[in-house]
Amino acid sequence: MDYVVVGVFALVYLGMMLGEFPGLKLDRTGIALLGAIALISTERITLDDAWAAIDVPTMALLLGLMVVSAQFRLGGFYTAVTRGLGASDHTPRALLALVIGTAGVLSAVLANDIVCLAMAPVLVEIAARRGLNPVPFLIGLACASNVGSAATLIGNPQNMLIGEVLDLSFSRYLWDGGVPALVGLVVVWAAIELAWRGRWLRAMPVPVVSAPPYDRWQTLKGLVVVLLVMAAFLFTGWPREEVALAAGGVLLVSGQMASREMLGLVDWHLLVLFAGLFIVNAAFAQSGALGGVLMGFRMANLDLAHPGVLFGVTAVLSNLVSNVPAVMLLLPVASHELAGPVLALASTLAGNLLIVGSIANIIVVDQARRLGVEIDWRTHARIGIPVTLATLALAAAWLWLVTP
Repeated sequence: MDYVVVGVFALVYLGMMLGEFPGLKLDRTGIALLGAIALISTERITLDDAWAAIDVPTMALLLGLMVVSAQFRLGGFYTAVTRGLGASDHTPRALLALVIGTAGVLSAVLANDIVCLAMAPVLVEIAARRGLNPVPFLIGLACASNVGSAATLIGNPQNMLIGEVLDLSFSRYLWDGGVPALVGLVVVWAAIELAWRGRWLRAMPVPVVSAPPYDRWQTLKGLVVVLLVMAAFLFTGWPREEVALAAGGVLLVSGQMASREMLGLVDWHLLVLFAGLFIVNAAFAQSGALGGVLMGFRMANLDLAHPGVLFGVTAVLSNLVSNVPAVMLLLPVASHELAGPVLALASTLAGNLLIVGSIANIIVVDQARRLGVEIDWRTHARIGIPVTLATLALAAAWLWLVTP
């Protein structure tokens, strides 16, 4: 066993768990990148093997769909939709349902992180204007974006990775993930409505929210491209990564939106995180240590090849090291026919448990704090814990029902 590889691997995943190292300005992306650099510089993995370890189709799919999401954000689509929800005289309960439904649907088709980034500040503004407490609506946005993104193979980064590596059928997974996601959105609404019943009102200053103006032409252009992309995913066998890249390329050709602005909204940090973890995991597997870890699980009577065990381990691990690193760790044992849906649903739905469980949660909390709205971990956990347990149970039951 190569102790250098094992040591670097352990430090990297400790960093994934903590989010940073005390005293250092390193986030998860920096930690993963430094781990990869350490393994390459100590010749534990060659540069050629490091490049080969990076799953190019997954990276291409991520990049293409991030450009598509950037089109909608710069075109003011997210802002217009969110303000439209608050324009009508709905009751707080009805407004909450609209926010949850909208966030869930958008997150199933577009990157859920960008949906949260664009909608959260506008929700605070809407709540302040109507004298409502923004916290239940923000938590609804975060939870719904996670649950909704579980419906498809393009809703979030880990699902894109799973779909590409395991070559899952887009339409088949839509059946596996769409039903529990749809019911899960109802669970999110019910949990929040019950927790805030009779406590909807709150007076606060109306914040100044700067957002791109709505551009009907650019939004229409994005919608046409998204419909064509979804049609290609559902009805053709074309490689998804090539379709996504082509869609991104078409949208970059614009007489109004600068490509620099669109590419500036691409989450390059996430792409670097993926690349770093691909390399670290490849070196760990080459060293033979991964086989020892799997043997340890079997000795503990935890056979990760069993879908039930994989479901539980994925849910727990996703809250320890975050969902993307957890999925990367567990993909090598994804051999059962249900392994793909199990990994996708368990890792995504588990993200609602705590604030640190998903990037979407962190984005919403951070955006709210910038506008003077605090959401502490206890407030989130009051909703996140029951929602996570209920949606995981629903997903497990659904997969058991649809298993041949």
